[in-house]
Amino acid sequence: MTEVTVPDGGPDDGPDRGRVTDHLHPEWANLRVFSGDFPDSQLPGQPVLPGSLANFTGPTSLALKFTVGTSRIWGIGILPLGWARFIGTPAKDHADAIYPAADQGFLTHLQPLITSLFGPVPDEDAELARISSFFLNALEAGPTEDDPRIIACHTALLDPDVSTVAEMAEAARLPAHTLERVCRRHFGFAPRLLLRRQRFMRSLVQYLFDPSLHWIGAIDGHYHDQAQFVRDFHRFMGMSPSEYAATPKPILTEVMRARQAFMGSAVQALHSPVPQG
Repeated sequence: MTEVTVPDGGPDDGPDRGRVTDHLHPEWANLRVFSGDFPDSQLPGQPVLPGSLANFTGPTSLALKFTVGTSRIWGIGILPLGWARFIGTPAKDHADAIYPAADQGFLTHLQPLITSLFGPVPDEDAELARISSFFLNALEAGPTEDDPRIIACHTALLDPDVSTVAEMAEAARLPAHTLERVCRRHFGFAPRLLLRRQRFMRSLVQYLFDPSLHWIGAIDGHYHDQAQFVRDFHRFMGMSPSEYAATPKPILTEVMRARQAFMGSAVQALHSPVPQG
């Protein structure tokens, strides 16, 4: 749960006074439910999505820009295994897309959680209990076994020694055509793009947690050179590394630190498909 508190600002601060802007990194799918100010969100090349009670984002390979004021936000990350369990439609059909959750037929089953999550007064423990109860009930009502191919693909994707589609297929013990099909259906993208995104996110996190490295010291060992990393930065974040370094991160920095402390990985794209420890 994220609490955002923004001063109201003055009359000369423009139409977004009392609000801040930040960017979400490429990630797996996410359901976000809001109490307070509803954010305006935008993926590159798409129209601005005006604020609503809940937004649903499919798997992304692009940075999502959002502007929000004082608000309480529950973000529920949906990893590929969760997509298969709780969403079920082909993830490739919702890749790099964001929706008002209330408008989408494939999300109808999530509406009871969305409309009941927040009570009359803020109560983080009660809200978390509602989320846990909803998904535990959904698990009991669904299939009893997870698809082992999804876990195998995800585990291979997280291995920093895996850098090619052939290596990923070998690590997952799947034929290349099966790997492609499983990834597009449950992960949203082809294996090649997933590996490229993973390599980029490892580098980005390394820099954000230790800026003293500078970009050249943070880039993943699988990059051929700095120019390749810069191209990936433009591809995934829509800006250069220097532009991103100079961009304020009023929300994401603290969210990443909290996630690192609680989950062991600072960004959702690096989360393991199985409990660690």
